[in-house]
Amino acid sequence: MDVLEFKKDFLEEVKSTASVEGNGSNAAFVSVASSYLLGAEVLTDFTPAFYNGAGKNASTKARVDGYLLDEFDMTFTLVIADYSGEDERETITRTAAAVQFDRLLHFLEAAFTDKFKRSIEPSTPASDLVDMLRLNKDRIRKYRFLLLTDGFMSDRISEIESKSFNDIPVECQIWDVDRIYRVCSSDLGRQDMEIDFKAYTDGKGIPCLEASNASTEDYHSYLCIIPGSVLADIYDFFGSQLLEGNVRSFLSTKVAVNKKIRETILRIPQNFFAYNNGVSATAMNLQFENTPEGRFITYAKDFQIINGGQTTASLSNARHRDSADLSQIYVQMKLTEIDSDADKSSELIRNISRSSNSQNKVSDADFFATHPFHIRMEQISRRLFAPASGGAQYETKWFYERARGQYLQAQMRMTKAQKDKFSAQNPKKQLITKTDLAKYRNSWAGGPQVVSKGAQTNFMKFAEIIDDAWSKSDMQFNEKYFKDTVALAILFKHTEWIVSHQPWFEHGYRANIVTYSVALFHRLIKSQFKGKDLDLSLLWNRQKVPDAATNELVKITKFVFDTITDPHRGTINVTQWCKRDACWEEVKKCPIKLSESLDSLLISISDVKQEEKEAKKDQRIASDLDAQKRVLELGSIYWKKVNDFVIGKRIAITPDQMKAIKYAMRIPEQIPSAFQSIQLLALLEEVKANGFKG
Repeated sequence: MDVLEFKKDFLEEVKSTASVEGNGSNAAFVSVASSYLLGAEVLTDFTPAFYNGAGKNASTKARVDGYLLDEFDMTFTLVIADYSGEDERETITRTAAAVQFDRLLHFLEAAFTDKFKRSIEPSTPASDLVDMLRLNKDRIRKYRFLLLTDGFMSDRISEIESKSFNDIPVECQIWDVDRIYRVCSSDLGRQDMEIDFKAYTDGKGIPCLEASNASTEDYHSYLCIIPGSVLADIYDFFGSQLLEGNVRSFLSTKVAVNKKIRETILRIPQNFFAYNNGVSATAMNLQFENTPEGRFITYAKDFQIINGGQTTASLSNARHRDSADLSQIYVQMKLTEIDSDADKSSELIRNISRSSNSQNKVSDADFFATHPFHIRMEQISRRLFAPASGGAQYETKWFYERARGQYLQAQMRMTKAQKDKFSAQNPKKQLITKTDLAKYRNSWAGGPQVVSKGAQTNFMKFAEIIDDAWSKSDMQFNEKYFKDTVALAILFKHTEWIVSHQPWFEHGYRANIVTYSVALFHRLIKSQFKGKDLDLSLLWNRQKVPDAATNELVKITKFVFDTITDPHRGTINVTQWCKRDACWEEVKKCPIKLSESLDSLLISISDVKQEEKEAKKDQRIASDLDAQKRVLELGSIYWKKVNDFVIGKRIAITPDQMKAIKYAMRIPEQIPSAFQSIQLLALLEEVKANGFKG
């Protein structure tokens, strides 16, 4: 797939989204484009908020299409769209881009005037945006303007000149089709971060020593000394994107600035190196220069801090808020250069981050793409066909994307015929990402206020729940679990369609209305139909929501909308109100009586438990077969090496493992049982932890 094919598919997706959501082509374009940037971690969250009109005065044109406030680095992002829908359109010039950026600036200027605030209708996303800007006026450290366009940027635009607003820097970025394509087709599945250390260090770079004895074929380690001012400069430019995704998610829910670190910076900066634990980072494609003063790192790709996020943020914040002098501060840094292979690097980063953050709760709830939960969901999604629906003469699959960009990257090297077949079997509308799954499941579990806090926060909560449940028993995450998840996806998407086509819907707060409506629907079923629940297998088999449920959801979504936008709500800002437990408590007071016709869609709780019990048995059999298959594939010679390693390292093993490895060393004359295979794989993990390379 090249960029032109990508654009064609992109525009088709915009058209189909507009048809389903009924929000108009521009809103659909913003929705689709922002979803790509969310997946690439260019955006950590996104709230649509449309305004198009006069700015501070009648002579200025102001416009905005959405926003994001990153509360970790206090960067406020404003988004504007330039959408035509044409297959061929004029190239985006610097002048045309400047016009769009000026409209965002005019909106920003107007937002802080009382006249403009009074002119915007209350209880609208645009009004919420103005409230957010005014509320955080003194905390915002940087504004970021994003221009999303379905055209191509002129080759003459190498960089966009930065602006400023009230002495706060304004960074401008153009995201055209080609740039979106490049970030989505990246092996990393996210935006590449390239750092020229020379630019931050008067042309020298970062002094380093290679820890040669600590290097392997998968990575090389370096011990570095990085000036505090350089670390702060890099953080100021890249913001929270500098922090590895799961660490950022964790720290965003905590206090970003450590008081003890701040005190050292302000009172005894010369002792910072001795007092501070330093930072740990990973990177790819390091470049070096040897000088009379020693070896220096001059360049790094995909530089990510995996431990020391608070140190980094504290240095930047102390300089920003306290005018701290960082010239005497130096930070020790362990930098690990990892292989550019996506799967290998992801696994290695996961393990490094887990070990580096062992003192934090992030260790087990990090939920990287290689977590066995995701792998199992992916495996089930690739082999499981959904029933044909809507008159279709073929079955399709629901594609689970455990790693960013998997769906798009799977098509990159396909011929047109192969791509058409793939798209028919795996339609884009049946794509489920990790954050989608967390949204569906947490809504159904009764946590709409958590879902409303944004994809990142909601995913962290989901990660904790699943990680804990997986450690107790992974058998519950089986084919039925996946089918039920798809059923919830169908319900969720249908509720989005319902909301979008209601006469009262004013194109605002749809995400909040949907998650609250799904949660309330489930709550009402459980409270009014004792001992019963919605039969999710029915939704899976039909691949659609029955009319009886649709009729109830029409009433429920209207009630939710009225409740969250009630003038007497606990917080003026609707978006912020939806994040509070008090909002969910108000919605739970719903007086709606569900129709008895819904009973035909329900199943008894006892039947659900029986189905779950059977599904666990099936999963146990499947897991046993997978374990045996894995053991046999490794072969007797491999297991002899494991046995030699165990003896050489004097690793204590159980009698069951001892018996199992004797069988494994005699494959194929003797075949280890399913139980023995599981024991062997557990032993394999243990010897790998002790340095076994296989």
